Amino acid sequence: MARKGGKAGIEVEGGPELRRALKNLDDRLGDLSELHGDAAAIVEHEAESLVPVLTGRLQRTIRSSRTKRSAAVLAGGRALVPYAGPIHFGWRARNIEPHPFLYDALDHRRGEVVRRYEDGIDSLVHRFDREAP
Repeated sequence: MARKGGKAGIEVEGGPELRRALKNLDDRLGDLSELHGDAAAIVEHEAESLVPVLTGRLQRTIRSSRTKRSAAVLAGGRALVPYAGPIHFGWRARNIEPHPFLYDALDHRRGEVVRRYEDGIDSLVHRFDREAP
């Protein structure tokens, strides 16, 4: 699913109430980078299997990154693989058809990523239930 800025993602509904609740839990939750990293790794491995391979250089640049608040799967790099964008998005003027392997990877594994987050959040809820006075 393409979004503004050429990014694909999973959005969680809940509006301002959910954001306030998560902000209040921020200190208790601590660093969620492990959960984000697990979810990104699922997409990273799928993207490696979907990317068009001629020399393997583009495939070797696929990597996931994670922070406390998010995760991403990236490919390419201006210096090493400047053609990553045209391969992924296509280039009409050069008759290059798009091969959106990153978007397709997320689409193919979306259910698994969602389940990973559900399991991770469930685990946190159970931990907080045990810690409650």
